[in-house]
Amino acid sequence: MRLVNKKALYNYHILEKIEAGIVLSGAEVKSIRAGRIDLGESYVRILNGEAYLVNANIPKFQQSGEKDYDATKSRKLLLHKDQIDSLLGKVSGKATTLVPVAIYEKNNRFKVEVGLAKSKKEFDKRKILKERDHARRVEQELRGKE
Repeated sequence: MRLVNKKALYNYHILEKIEAGIVLSGAEVKSIRAGRIDLGESYVRILNGEAYLVNANIPKFQQSGEKDYDATKSRKLLLHKDQIDSLLGKVSGKATTLVPVAIYEKNNRFKVEVGLAKSKKEFDKRKILKERDHARRVEQELRGKE
């Protein structure tokens, strides 16, 4: 199972990707396995030498007994110190940010694919939509003539 952050792929050019583990509770794992996670407005922030996934919405698992559950709390990402230092150097001073591109299960553990991203301009987005539309029309033309 791989859940992709389509909003990040639409709004950003992904320059580099890195795999990170994530600290989750048992109820959060069950909720993600059910496909209930929203990475649309989330981003990665580095604080005090540690990486955190901020604003990722993981709704409360139905059978969970937790009373005061915060669905959008910050969750710690598991990265090596040199990886964090490298990302911090690439992000600081430049027009780049860190966004979660996807979340998936690997060896019974959840991993987050973090992307070093640069924001797309509005004309880039329109150009991509125009190219997709053109490709779709060509595909329909070819299918119609066979």
